[in-house]
Amino acid sequence: MKTFDAIVIGAGQAGLAAGYHLQQAQADFVVLEAGEVGGSWACRWDSLKLFTPARYNGLPGMRFPGKPYHLPGKDEVVAYFREYVRHFALPVRENCLVRSLRRVAGTYHVELASGEVLGARSVIVATGANQRPYTPKLADSIGAQTLQLHSSEYRNAAQLPKGRVLVVGAGNSGAQIALELADGRDVLLAGPAAGALPRRLLGRDVYDWIWHTRLRVSSATAWGRRMMDARRYAGDPLIGLSEDDFAPRGVRRVGRVTATRDGMPVLADGSMVSDVAAIVWCTGFRPDYSWIELPIFGLDGYPVHHRGVAVGVPGLAFLGMRYQYRVRSALLGGVGEDAAHVVTQVGA
Repeated sequence: MKTFDAIVIGAGQAGLAAGYHLQQAQADFVVLEAGEVGGSWACRWDSLKLFTPARYNGLPGMRFPGKPYHLPGKDEVVAYFREYVRHFALPVRENCLVRSLRRVAGTYHVELASGEVLGARSVIVATGANQRPYTPKLADSIGAQTLQLHSSEYRNAAQLPKGRVLVVGAGNSGAQIALELADGRDVLLAGPAAGALPRRLLGRDVYDWIWHTRLRVSSATAWGRRMMDARRYAGDPLIGLSEDDFAPRGVRRVGRVTATRDGMPVLADGSMVSDVAAIVWCTGFRPDYSWIELPIFGLDGYPVHHRGVAVGVPGLAFLGMRYQYRVRSALLGGVGEDAAHVVTQVGA
């Protein structure tokens, strides 16, 4: 069994940031990626745009290309990740799906789907915030005549049949997809308002203000736990859009989908949404740590940690979780600070 100082699981922004800091620490490590580098971005919808400008999307040691306030598309993110790996010669192994993680006599054993087992003194789980697409159980009761896709499966309007489309979830993903589909279609956008921030505030891009806010979110405080519980599964506030922008662009806002009747969605006010040809569920993601065979998880399914460092399990850390330490912890340019801390604590 080949053994490393550290194994990083996942080669998204969190895993690559961890790899950079491990390399700076001259650690013997490997980064394992289930698919190809950038694959989780490559499979998102074609027109996806980040709501963070390029200047705030850089990983440690390498700026994101383009003009500072350009909003990159998904293909630009994929290209950047792959160039990052090449530029720093990071030891990334692609197509290495991890089947299990356990600890035996003080050494972590990482078993791959191929049957190979790797050992390490420490492990950084960098599988990120978007692990398992979440669709509410009531989707099972929608009639077979209605095509259903999760946002992770949606690519473009050509996938959907002609007719009315219901987009469920009014965060940034739902808003972007609904506006795209509204070109020539009857589109309903369901769900409570996620809040909104202007693209510009006091003459500056809103992220010029957000990025330099040093607000910490700690699970060690009652306030931090309340905020994480409230926002963990909620959509992020709309950036550069507001509720007033939907109707003029052909999107009709409706309430939450709470039930079904006769195979059709029912809203919170009891009204049924009839004649729906397709539903796009923009209902987010949930954690999937079922492959980790260690006593580290709370009742909510999330690891018990302090700034990403596992509590009570030496040498184990997590990266890229929403609100891990700061509001920006799961964002491209925000994960570097957490990665530096985690590597200092467990990775070198």
